[in-house]
Amino acid sequence: MGKKRRRSETEAAAAVAKSDDSAPERPTRTLLGWKGNKGEERETDPAVFRNKEKVLVTCSRRINFRYRHLMLNLVSLLSHCKKDNKVESKESKGGTLNELVELKSCSSCLFFECRKHKDLYLWMAKCPNGPSVKFLVNAVHTMEELKLTGNHLKGSRPLLTFSANFDKEPHWKLLKEMILQVSVPHNESTKLDRGGLDKMTLVEVGPRFCLNPIKIFGGSFGGPTLYENPYYISPNQIRALEKKQKAGKYVKKVKAKTRRKMHELSNPMERDEFADMWKE
Repeated sequence: MGKKRRRSETEAAAAVAKSDDSAPERPTRTLLGWKGNKGEERETDPAVFRNKEKVLVTCSRRINFRYRHLMLNLVSLLSHCKKDNKVESKESKGGTLNELVELKSCSSCLFFECRKHKDLYLWMAKCPNGPSVKFLVNAVHTMEELKLTGNHLKGSRPLLTFSANFDKEPHWKLLKEMILQVSVPHNESTKLDRGGLDKMTLVEVGPRFCLNPIKIFGGSFGGPTLYENPYYISPNQIRALEKKQKAGKYVKKVKAKTRRKMHELSNPMERDEFADMWKE
């Protein structure tokens, strides 16, 4: 007769058998990556580039409702942006914005500055060392106004296309690089179909607006001027010219009235013989 095994020996043998049959533990996935040994290997891998660009989006006080809706549209399009309270539009706004960018742990800033409740200026800056670009925003049409049929996943990366002019002049190259760093388009070309963008059909989402560059500064919200647009005309000058044209029309009317009066005085009408006939 064989001897019986002890209870501790049987439990140890059963535990070894169960550990051999079970599948390896699956790592848990989080928003920041894989949690476990595999995730640690991926994060430490120097070949994997992880873009952590953050953009602060804010505006000045007394901004128009239409321009505020434009800013909110851009916030909905940029998945990596952070909003903040309104900032007073003064000469010292550069220092306060740099502090806000540092507090929010961002590297770029989009500042919508409204003046006279009419003119909208957009500051695009790399903080805290620069450079920065000042744009005049024209022809604003928000998503609520257009009501386009386009749609996309919230947080998806955009596709940017530039004309050949952005590779000719140095200031255009700088603008292209800043727009690329602020918008952060996806660079996963493997996800595209064969043939690339030629086979894709794009549907417009909105909003629509035109950016007219004014100046490019070497620092953040100031500094030495690297480029100045020679064809830029400020909205104040345009309104002044329109007022002059309207004032010219009024001056012409006044001159015509004075000429008419002078003509009547120099050429009086002859007295009518029958003017006093029915008075009595």
